[in-house]
Amino acid sequence: MANVKAHLAQLQSIADANGGNRAHGTSGYQASLDYVKAQLDAAGFTTAVQQFDDGGAGGANLIADWPSGDSAHVVMAGAHLDSVQAGPGVNDDGSGTAGILETALAVSRAGLKPAKHLRFAWWGAEENGMVGSRSYANGLSPADRSSIDTYLNFDMIGSPNPGYFTYRQDPALDALFHDWFAARGIATEQDFEGDGRSDHAPFQDAGIRVGGLFSGADYIKTADQAAKWGGTAGQAFDACYHAACDTSANIDDTALGRMTDAIAHALWTLSADGS
Repeated sequence: MANVKAHLAQLQSIADANGGNRAHGTSGYQASLDYVKAQLDAAGFTTAVQQFDDGGAGGANLIADWPSGDSAHVVMAGAHLDSVQAGPGVNDDGSGTAGILETALAVSRAGLKPAKHLRFAWWGAEENGMVGSRSYANGLSPADRSSIDTYLNFDMIGSPNPGYFTYRQDPALDALFHDWFAARGIATEQDFEGDGRSDHAPFQDAGIRVGGLFSGADYIKTADQAAKWGGTAGQAFDACYHAACDTSANIDDTALGRMTDAIAHALWTLSADGS
């Protein structure tokens, strides 16, 4: 958690130094990409910056491959790197960005030799309509598309009034996360709020199985959910969603830690076996 929080502090500092945000086409976005890329390059990943254009502004995705595992069977994890113009986007989606970055660095520290190939992605211009991830997914050759066994998406995993939501599109991936949380006495619900609203959608449209985790955005926490998870019923999971107050103070550390641990569990499990 200390490492994840340090990444979030860096993203907050980048926004502070660049007009208060890290949005598509801005210096804050470029500085965010440079920070993540430098971490991955130093850890031994093979990184690539993929350029695209949206709204007359240049955008970029960052792709990082761990040099091990069967490249015909890829397990991929992604999060969007951009914020909205209104604020620094520390939960949306600095939390997912930091969670998968620290998981990638843990892969490096462990010298992991997975059976399947691990790939991580940080998407640009998600807030403009999943532009970066759609550019990537639509640009895959048939062979490259068929090589991706699984895409996992992590968009908002540290909401301050958190829920524990699993993507329901693939039953086996849903069960993988559900069972991990259940073993720790944490109830989950299948996600409906995030349908079609994040970077898993282009992969699902391309016929790739998708899964992921979500801690909630602007929907309102019910009394039943507050009884299961704590927090405050009748308030949004993230009252600072797409607002200037989505700062480093807008994070629930417990949810962020649990979600990041679940990400690591899923990637270790999926890359080690034939599922």
